[in-house]
Amino acid sequence: MATETSVDISDVALAAEARPLVDRLAADEVAGKLAAQDPTLWGDDARGEASIRLSWTTLHDSSRPLLAEIDALRAELRAEGLDRVVLAGMGGSSLAPEVITATAGVPLVVLDTTDPGQVADALSGDLRRTVVVVSSKSGTTVETDSHRRIFEKAFREHGIDPVSRIIVVTDPGSPMETAAHEAGYRKVFTADPHVGGRYSALTAFGLVPAGLAGADVAALLDDAAAVFDRLRADDESNPALRLAAALGAAHAKGAEKVVFADTGSGITGFGDWVEQLIAESTGKNGTGLLPVVVEGPDAAGFSDAGEDATTVAIGPAVSGARISTTGALGGMFLLWEFATALAGRLLGINPFDQPDVEAAKQAARALLDGPAGGPAATPALVDGSIEVHPSGDWLTAGVATVSEALRAFLATAPTGGYLAIQAYLDRLDDASTAVLRQELARRTGLQTTFGWGPRFLHSTGQYHKGGHQNGIFLQITGAPGEDLEVPDRPYTLAGLQRAQALGDGQVLADRNRPVLRLHLTDRAAGLVELVKAVQALHPDHAQEDEA
Repeated sequence: MATETSVDISDVALAAEARPLVDRLAADEVAGKLAAQDPTLWGDDARGEASIRLSWTTLHDSSRPLLAEIDALRAELRAEGLDRVVLAGMGGSSLAPEVITATAGVPLVVLDTTDPGQVADALSGDLRRTVVVVSSKSGTTVETDSHRRIFEKAFREHGIDPVSRIIVVTDPGSPMETAAHEAGYRKVFTADPHVGGRYSALTAFGLVPAGLAGADVAALLDDAAAVFDRLRADDESNPALRLAAALGAAHAKGAEKVVFADTGSGITGFGDWVEQLIAESTGKNGTGLLPVVVEGPDAAGFSDAGEDATTVAIGPAVSGARISTTGALGGMFLLWEFATALAGRLLGINPFDQPDVEAAKQAARALLDGPAGGPAATPALVDGSIEVHPSGDWLTAGVATVSEALRAFLATAPTGGYLAIQAYLDRLDDASTAVLRQELARRTGLQTTFGWGPRFLHSTGQYHKGGHQNGIFLQITGAPGEDLEVPDRPYTLAGLQRAQALGDGQVLADRNRPVLRLHLTDRAAGLVELVKAVQALHPDHAQEDEA
């Protein structure tokens, strides 16, 4: 893996269009001002939010004191035979630790799901060796609170005192910090409150779970420190200026999507982390950059990207990549954070708020608070093990199969639009579902994203409501093989998962976006039937329908 953090713009036309933007950013001294945490860079409307969201620029220094605390706690845990780390966290609280530990090759059980089967799998591990890191910036994240309650009960049932096995990471003054101290949990880490969740990779949220799992988190800070001087330099060689300018220039020409493929970076899962950073930072006010993470440089959507997309290689440059970025993980975190914040300036938006994220949470809460988690949904049709639930009136009479419903749904996509697949399933047992992204992208010609629910709600969910309003949304839900009670709460995990899917679908439909929910009454059989229905679509059916 390359250690020199660099950006290469291989597309000659894009490089030429980006050059004036690089010169302008350098002349305005925005890189130096960003490094110095100047909140005026995004205009008066953003100044209040930016003034409390910029401490991430110097985390390579300010996070150093954490290292000794993490090392001491890890040694203490290992001495007691506690070497299995489970992380309960969502969004910025889980994506960075997952990338860090996967890249380092150390085990970390990540719970960023409400699927009862996936949570049950985490519970089935050896609890005698297990510690749980409960990670939430606000301290009120419903998924994380549910995980904490479930593990507390499981520890007690196994004769283990939960307070000795729970470690908390949160913001100072949050409800979770207060509750954690009152409960007497083993350790409470507080993170810098002036860092937003998606910029928090090098705070306690990223470093504590990864460090306890065994990753060399000191090296991440070293990597970021090594590139910091280059990123704050107000000259044309600054890779963050070049990357931001390329993204801004491409967007100005109509490339509102950024397609990521790993080309041998040595970093595992970086696309999932950068997806949240870009989508939540830029997807608002009807504009933004939609990240599309694909399986590789030959995948549909990358190798055949149209003018509405910019292709980015995470790793060495390859044919088809207009931009490539390389570097060690800590440096890559900082590079993309700088570039995304500066791209926000070029797009004329505030990269630090997320005005549309709460809508889906409120809709889910309303369903949970209602009788039996909301009204029962009547399918428009049933085909084998799949129920078809469309929003709006786009599904015409006479449609009798899943494949026909998919054809009608896909025909609602506008020119230059995108398809978002949202799978509210078990990421471990139902991982084969992800093959649908490649299959649908190839058959439709649409840029196609894939997200596991509800984790994408803390990631691309902001863009879906606040970004370019040209998406169509395919939800996949499934009947759980088992369910789990959430102690002292009036809902189960399956009920919460259902409410999150229906709530988000309702919000999207209220914004006149087409939504198709396919509910698998038998998950195993339904997934096979769904893949067959997708494969039955003609590769060029969308163009034929328009013709």
